[in-house]
This record gives sequence, structure tokens and C-alpha cells, in this order.
Amino acid sequence: MKERSLSEILAMSGYGAYVWTAFGVVLLALLLLYITSRRRLQKAQKRQQRLLAERQQ
Repeated sequence: MKERSLSEILAMSGYGAYVWTAFGVVLLALLLLYITSRRRLQKAQKRQQRLLAERQQ
């Protein structure tokens, strides 16, 4: 097995720019999905607590 340098591995036979850009876009999308999902969950939990408090009055 031929040893390769890190720059050769990252270049991916000339396709590295496309691969790493796509990888970055996917990571960004997953991060945004996580953030928005967490915010929506927190809002829903607060609303549920408020509704339960109103119901008990």
C-alpha cells in the first residue's frame, strides 16, 4: 500500500474541493436543523407548561 501525504488525501484526486464543500454544506444543514429543532422543542415545552398552569387554575 502506497503511503500518501495529507495534502494528497485532502485533494482526493482533484475532487477534494467538491467533496469538502459538500461535506461542509451537509454539516451546516445538520447544525441548523439541530438548532431550529431545539428551539421549537423549548417553545413547545413552555407552551405546554403554560397551558397546564392555566388549566389548573
